[in-house]
Amino acid sequence: MTQEVSTAKSSAPLNLLSKFSLYSRKLAAGLETIGEGFYLIYRHGLYKDPNNPVNTRYVQYFCRRLCEVFNLDVQVHGSIPREPSLWVSNHISWLDVAVLGSGARIFFLAKAEVEKWPILGNLAKGGGTLFIKRGSGDSLRIREQITDFLKQDIPVLFFPEATTTDGRQVKKVHGRLLGAAIEAQRPVQICVICYVNQQGELDMVAPFIGAMTFVEHVQRVLEMPRVTAHLLTLPAISVEGHTVDSLTKEVDLKMREGLKKLHRKVLKILPEEDLT
Repeated sequence: MTQEVSTAKSSAPLNLLSKFSLYSRKLAAGLETIGEGFYLIYRHGLYKDPNNPVNTRYVQYFCRRLCEVFNLDVQVHGSIPREPSLWVSNHISWLDVAVLGSGARIFFLAKAEVEKWPILGNLAKGGGTLFIKRGSGDSLRIREQITDFLKQDIPVLFFPEATTTDGRQVKKVHGRLLGAAIEAQRPVQICVICYVNQQGELDMVAPFIGAMTFVEHVQRVLEMPRVTAHLLTLPAISVEGHTVDSLTKEVDLKMREGLKKLHRKVLKILPEEDLT
């Protein structure tokens, strides 16, 4: 009975005063974290060589601070490799960047428009985010960019589903960019993530899906009770002997198997997809 009352309280809507107090605290924490990010960039001169792999240690620290702001506990399952690789992950939310960056020392791909965002664009640029222009026919040029980064031993992550999901399953993997790993002769490092609420179920607040705007979703995230983000790393895939098609099929299969494995490990109630 006590647990039921506690659960009801944690999921009850916040009143106006509680929201004001919560948003004030979160805003202060967020501004402090952004300030820390700029301090790291200028204190250690990251802006002079933003894509230096050594800088990923500072990106990791910043991502961990972001997880604190958004009430996320990150639990890593398995070891985090340091070998330069092309990283791939399933995609659930914009929160994935903070979660993955807190667990692994990697750089992220972002659309070129992000570089022009006020404050956050400068922060992302100084932190080594790799900006790419998306559009019709751009996949070859983007792959060439990623290949160049990998050849310089710069660890890069992208989301091959090309969209977000609610975390129950992996959508179709689009493998064109995986060709960069083949051309650079670097392994593909797969990881999978899921968000679990205090009842041991897949959290449905963290996913950024549907018609909800970014601002609306940020508001929901700020109000959500503490959530645990689980990150599972899988054995790296050697690209030797692979074509883009064969590598795509293997990545697709391993991601699906890995997510089911993670669900069985951390969830009290499994999604229907994991029961088949």
